[in-house]
Amino acid sequence: MPQEHKFLVGKEWRSSSEKEPNRNPYTGKVIADICQAQEQDMEDAIVSAVEAYDQTKRMPSYKRSEILVEIASRLKKVRKEIALTMAEESAKPISQTLVEVDRAILTFTIAAEEAKRIYGETIPLDLASHSERRWSLTRRFPIGPVSGISPFNFPLNLIAHKIAPCIASGNTMVLKPPPQAPLTGLWLAQIVLDAGAPPGTFNVLPCKIEVADKLVTDDRFKMLSFTGSPEVGWKLKSKAGKKKVLLELGGNAGVIVDRTANLDYAVNRIAFGAYANAGQICIKVQRIFVHEDIYDDYLLRFKEAMKELVVGDPLEDETMVSSLIDKEAADRVEAWIEEAKKGGANVLHGGKRKGIIIEPTLLSNTMPSMKVYCEEVFGPVATIHRFRDIQEAIDGVNDSEFGLQAGIFSNDFRNIFYAYEQIDVGSLIVNDFPTYRIDNMPYGGVKNSGHGREGIRYAMEAMTEVKLLAFNFI
Repeated sequence: MPQEHKFLVGKEWRSSSEKEPNRNPYTGKVIADICQAQEQDMEDAIVSAVEAYDQTKRMPSYKRSEILVEIASRLKKVRKEIALTMAEESAKPISQTLVEVDRAILTFTIAAEEAKRIYGETIPLDLASHSERRWSLTRRFPIGPVSGISPFNFPLNLIAHKIAPCIASGNTMVLKPPPQAPLTGLWLAQIVLDAGAPPGTFNVLPCKIEVADKLVTDDRFKMLSFTGSPEVGWKLKSKAGKKKVLLELGGNAGVIVDRTANLDYAVNRIAFGAYANAGQICIKVQRIFVHEDIYDDYLLRFKEAMKELVVGDPLEDETMVSSLIDKEAADRVEAWIEEAKKGGANVLHGGKRKGIIIEPTLLSNTMPSMKVYCEEVFGPVATIHRFRDIQEAIDGVNDSEFGLQAGIFSNDFRNIFYAYEQIDVGSLIVNDFPTYRIDNMPYGGVKNSGHGREGIRYAMEAMTEVKLLAFNFI
């Protein structure tokens, strides 16, 4: 019998008669039965978050920092176990889940440091005769309970990027973890509670959409932090009312390889960026633009690199690509590949399916109207294109409704800075894939890719309000 897993409201782990099976995508085996929160549970969680906020908003910065340090320490102690849980419930290869735990540890560590650096400023007010002998100061104050909704592809670190700045800035949170991979978020909830956070600081409730609706519509929440698809994200923003909204949405990342690039490095990094975690990363490499002078050489090397990618069991250390999260995802990716083939695209490598595993796939001769080009594939598929000059490559990268991150491999600084000025994205990564992220950097997109920025300090700014104190020295 699979083990029943309860959810956390305040300091109470609650059961429910309604349960959902948590399956290992690779084997199909049920690994746990997840209790589903009901409407009263959600109401109680919101009340708990509101009551806890009365404590957290008064908590000194050193205490918030200590709690975050303790969370990081406790994560270190269960690094292998929590990585195994992620691999089992999301089919993310164990080598990549171990890295994700390390990143989450760093995320909480950075938050512990930033909790002590919430600075204000002094502002002169004597800019006119009626305002002589006046000056002011500003300080940032927490905004209140935050609601969070997170996806399956980074089931630990994307939650960490919500709750860590929340704690650091003195707020509380109610989180809906991903239905495909809820165990990791529930484990983190226990760690946060054990680390000394006041009960109600972090409530984690797996639930159906109708129960989760309060996370969006209830005015007791002062902010919604959502990571997921653009279709859902923008719809939630339209329903969120007066609360702040932070959206981290989809991508369709392009990478440019110009003729000055280090090809050996570019090939291996782009192969990893295109196919790691079966391409289920919003900043995965989807479109590759290679200068015509090096195109043939690059393509030859890239196909060889693709052959080296180990496909299979996510619990094997060597595995780079495993199954997609479910049959629906595999059906969609397979259908997009077939649509491209019917439209004249060439399959240069891969393209086959076994169960819900899609082989790492490379396509050429794709058109902008094809889904594999213009939409977020969220699977192990990439397209490759020739270009003659940097403007043509930049136009190709910009030919997308998304604008999360892009990459350029180049040693020509004119191309680098021109690309930085012209490519319409939240981040341009030089001499690495657009899949690169470290957890203190501002992270977010433009166009259909999001609204606002994550990254600990930047999320903390969104989770606080500036208040001015003005002095008149009479």
